[in-house]
Amino acid sequence: MRKLELYEHKTSGLLFSFCGLDGCGKSTMIAMLSEYFTKRNAEIFLTKQPTDFMRNSAIFRTYMDQPDHEAYDYRSLSLLAAGDRIQHSNKVILPELKNGKYVISDRYFYSCIANLRARGYAEDEWIYEIARHIPKPDLAFFLDVPVTRAVERVRKRREERDRYIDLKMQYKLRKEYLDLAAANGGIVISSTGPAEKNFQKIIKIIEKCLEEKL
Repeated sequence: MRKLELYEHKTSGLLFSFCGLDGCGKSTMIAMLSEYFTKRNAEIFLTKQPTDFMRNSAIFRTYMDQPDHEAYDYRSLSLLAAGDRIQHSNKVILPELKNGKYVISDRYFYSCIANLRARGYAEDEWIYEIARHIPKPDLAFFLDVPVTRAVERVRKRREERDRYIDLKMQYKLRKEYLDLAAANGGIVISSTGPAEKNFQKIIKIIEKCLEEKL
């Protein structure tokens, strides 16, 4: 696994990213972190990648919602998603960081890499080149949960009860996320236990980061 050359944003703000399988607990941890910062009168900015513009595109919805993926080359979807991430990272996230805000991102560029690698495109050079145009998170959290547990959580969501899930792909993705974390200084948090216990692990790390920033 190659280390990604994301650039240092060098602003007064802080960027926290959360990645992992669908059902790993990202939304729960982000909601708890948002509440934590709000109670302390910190200025935060919540965001997600891909953006709604990308998520609602025909190519994205066709690929994600259907078991037959023959209509598109996955790299074409990834190129669109990568462009979406460059635009969003530099024209939305970066200005908020320059304003001194704590930016919390639900998924980040790491997800783009993980999905490409899991589908057999680990040697495509263009994705590593694009990484150089993405600001590096101050803390990159990777929430880890067994695939069966993640799928179980997803199935409990009414709107995703009938969603197609490629189980083999989920196992590959989990491995790629763990490898990405190891190669890029990411922080792996097991999210199989109680949410509050998982959050305390995260907040302890964030508080140390805040102390160092000050």
